[in-house]
Amino acid sequence: MTDGKRRRGLTVASALLGGVLVLSACSGGDEASGSDGGNGASQANVDEAAAAKTSEAQIKITPKDGSNNASINNSATVTVTKGTLTDVKMTTADGTAVAGEISADKKSWKPSVQLERATTYKLAATAKDSKGRAAHENASFTTVSPDNSFIGTFTPDDGATVGVGMPVSITFDKAITDKAAVQKGVTVSTTSGQEVACHWFNANRMDCRPEEYWKEGSTVTLKLALDGVEGAEGVYGVQQKTVTFKIGRNQVSYVDAKTKQMKVTQDGKVVRTIPISAGSPENKTYEGQMVISEKFKETRMNGATVGFTDDDGKGEYDIKDVPHAMRLTSSGTFIHGNYWGSPSVFGNVNTSHGCVGLQDKKGANDPNMPGAWFYDNTILGDVVVVKNTGDKTVAPDNGLNGWNMSWQQWKAGSAL
Repeated sequence: MTDGKRRRGLTVASALLGGVLVLSACSGGDEASGSDGGNGASQANVDEAAAAKTSEAQIKITPKDGSNNASINNSATVTVTKGTLTDVKMTTADGTAVAGEISADKKSWKPSVQLERATTYKLAATAKDSKGRAAHENASFTTVSPDNSFIGTFTPDDGATVGVGMPVSITFDKAITDKAAVQKGVTVSTTSGQEVACHWFNANRMDCRPEEYWKEGSTVTLKLALDGVEGAEGVYGVQQKTVTFKIGRNQVSYVDAKTKQMKVTQDGKVVRTIPISAGSPENKTYEGQMVISEKFKETRMNGATVGFTDDDGKGEYDIKDVPHAMRLTSSGTFIHGNYWGSPSVFGNVNTSHGCVGLQDKKGANDPNMPGAWFYDNTILGDVVVVKNTGDKTVAPDNGLNGWNMSWQQWKAGSAL
């Protein structure tokens, strides 16, 4: 091979190698020479052509792809700008479809059911712009797990009508360390205009009430805006709910263990006086203001469940059909009907293990008995005030009995 041929061969090989290098670097060619590499269009022209075919619609999915601890209330929202949504599909990780709906203006989408905790969801959204060009967006996220979330069980129920003593009581399933953050997410208001304050009894329970009993006939609203609130390190709220309940007539009953009589008042007027039998000298009834939290037409009362046992460990009493029982404390104090005691007991002798007894009939079917009358004329949240038993005042957190704290003490238990 001559020197000339050798030089031409090297030149061709060099050009080929240069071409490989150019392609591997995604370059548009030799900018200095202005060459288009023989492709018929510069990279700028290619980019411009691609942009002309791209949809202007901008899809946004919340939460971001890959998110953990997502809300079960406010996650899975899809919105679009510069376009309209044409299709949104949401599924769980196993492919189960989640119902949802595109808004009337086709600018947003959201699920029509509440999401589950500790579940992975996938979203695929399609939109088009004014020229009909399609845009697509996909995301996957996992909702907050039970271990990393808290909920509050509250009383009273939504839509209930309750007595003037019924507080709003919330028990959280996880210990709350940032009480202020959680309390900020809870608001209680009333149409009566009464100031309402909340009090923390411990890390799991917060009650809210006004200074005096609720105004009869008023409406109380509880709002839980706890979704995403960090109640403890790494533990977030998931509730977003509004609850309303009504306050009925003002009924407060006064039990006097000394006279062994109970005066039932409505709106400040005595409507009936009922003979009672309170706790015996050995088993005195708590004193103080107690709120009726549960009602049972008949229930079983076993002394062993509240510490009254014989030497054999069995309950000192076990009555399987106590009539017209109404709970006053979580520790087991009731006001209830009594069919096993002599009629002469009521109004004359205190004989119980700490409950307040009213004369009644076995079977709870005689409406003329004092126990039946009181049961029929009582609603949850009514107040029973007990005095002259010789015992201590009931603890404010033993049942719904925060009325036994002064307003100053009550407000001192607020985290705000």
